[in-house]
Amino acid sequence: MTLKIISAEDILFEGEVKAVHLPGAMGAFTVLPHHASLVSTLVAGKLRYEAADGQSHTVDITGGIADVDNDTVAVCVY
Repeated sequence: MTLKIISAEDILFEGEVKAVHLPGAMGAFTVLPHHASLVSTLVAGKLRYEAADGQSHTVDITGGIADVDNDTVAVCVY
């Protein structure tokens, strides 16, 4: 599964991941490979992802939007 984390200034991350944990407006949720398509607003919190090599990474966000479709998670953060 591909994760793209994008801010207004830069592409923060783009690569293959095993899982993405997001702070959704209606509660935290996890996206795994082959997840159903969805769009969600995000609130302030920690976006966490597990890279293909198994390492876990965290990005602090103040909000944003997540779009999941065709094994791609596109996250626009601010």
